[in-house]
Amino acid sequence: MESTRNDPVVIVGAGLAGLTVALHLAAQRPVVVLAKRGVHEAATAWAQGGIVGVLGHDDSIESHVRDTQDAGAGLVDEAAARFIAERSAEAIEWLVAQGVPFSPDPQGPLGLHLTREGGHAVRRIAHAADATGKAIHEALLEQVRRHPSIELRERWMAVDLITSRHLKRDEPPRCYGVYALDIERGRVDTLPAAAVVLATGGVGKVYRYTSNPDTATGDGIAMAWRAGCRVGNMEFIQFHPTCLYHPQERSFLITEALRGEGAHLKLPDGTRFMPAHDARAELAPRDIVARAIDFEMKKHGLDHVWLDATHLDAGFLKEHFPTIYARCLSLGIDITRQPIPVVPAAHYTCGGIVTDLNGRTDLPGLYAVGESTYTGLHGANRLASNSLLECVVLGRTTAQHIQAHARMEVAALPPWDESQVEDADEQVVIAHNWDELRLLMWNYVGIVRTTRRLERALHRIQLLRSEIDDYYSNFRVTRDLLELRNLVECAELIVRSALMRHESRGLHFSRDFPRTLPVSFPTILTRPAGRRWADSPPGCGL
Repeated sequence: MESTRNDPVVIVGAGLAGLTVALHLAAQRPVVVLAKRGVHEAATAWAQGGIVGVLGHDDSIESHVRDTQDAGAGLVDEAAARFIAERSAEAIEWLVAQGVPFSPDPQGPLGLHLTREGGHAVRRIAHAADATGKAIHEALLEQVRRHPSIELRERWMAVDLITSRHLKRDEPPRCYGVYALDIERGRVDTLPAAAVVLATGGVGKVYRYTSNPDTATGDGIAMAWRAGCRVGNMEFIQFHPTCLYHPQERSFLITEALRGEGAHLKLPDGTRFMPAHDARAELAPRDIVARAIDFEMKKHGLDHVWLDATHLDAGFLKEHFPTIYARCLSLGIDITRQPIPVVPAAHYTCGGIVTDLNGRTDLPGLYAVGESTYTGLHGANRLASNSLLECVVLGRTTAQHIQAHARMEVAALPPWDESQVEDADEQVVIAHNWDELRLLMWNYVGIVRTTRRLERALHRIQLLRSEIDDYYSNFRVTRDLLELRNLVECAELIVRSALMRHESRGLHFSRDFPRTLPVSFPTILTRPAGRRWADSPPGCGL
């Protein structure tokens, strides 16, 4: 039976990916969007640099695809990169139509100022000063709040997907909805859906140091994996080279656009070091810059390096980087006069749930968009500002596919059963395991890896999993418990993927396998029914 207007699409996540899907769907069917914290805490709002648009006369689709492939270190799916690049101008135009206040330039294409970031051959980054993500997110939120067919639920967190297994049906697996925790009431509700869209972002909070908000706990990846979906390329965690190093501000990103405009990375004595690591110096792709900083910090015993923009015009810095200027100034750092202390930090998850370019996962009825996915676009390393573009382009195609194909039999879904659990008597187990997991991932599964470190990490992760699973089985769920459960799931996926890759490529660097193989494939993990782990052959076609 074809779904009707009364069957909502449930979107888990209220960042750019989720809101894009919602806005493209809402004219045809009702939509429910779940945000596990306040809607302003999505990772989108933290994005500073901008969004790619192939707009200028000096630019081309071929150039953008080539830059994406170069950054992705041989693992980019060219068809995916081309598909998304070809729709970049249309994506920018759609955002402008939604009211996004991009920085203007009367002489620029579409009247927009374009900047340049590492890995890009030309200026092709549309931006709103240095707070692009916030500007985009606020504009789309305003549109969502106005739309009568979109219900936005704050402080609701998906617990797990409802699949054929829950209905005890003898049928091919499919997704029928989600169990979701109303955090304020402390109650899990059953949400039936014509389709479910996972737009939950990445897994940066699995690391001790990250530029991500607290929402980045890999919820969608973990739920999809538990439901039987494949995941791909989880070993490729992008560490942003320049996160502010300050005791009062551990997650503030210093946008790559600052280096794009001429800022230099330096040692304490004022020496530039990037030219010795790569001919592109500060404009090299992020994996190269992050490893260079990591190398110099370990070589010289440093807690951080310096990003120096003091040679740039003070007025230009204040106009183009007002957020960075104000935040640093509030901490006693005047970026027009003083260099900025920076360190690498976990920033972006280049792998995730395997999907096609219509957002389809392995489970009918389940879609995924954005940082929680593996589409082939990013390969072994994401090119700067491709992430927001992917959300807009594939958010639209996902909505179109749902509208054309979403079907679901009307079925009564089983309620959440908590008859065998009780309220937890203490929360110290969650806090302790959270801290231990993030520290061991930072120390053993960071920018530079070894097989021994990865094996140690896997052993400890399995012990932590046992403790967490026991806790989950005996106590009522809370947001902290659910996030910890998802983080340990994703940590194991990252480590197992890293152990499978016997080379160094892109964001994955192993001292035991320092060479890059002449031919390589995506790392795809599969979880067949009845078995805990099974590694599929290379390749990821749906």
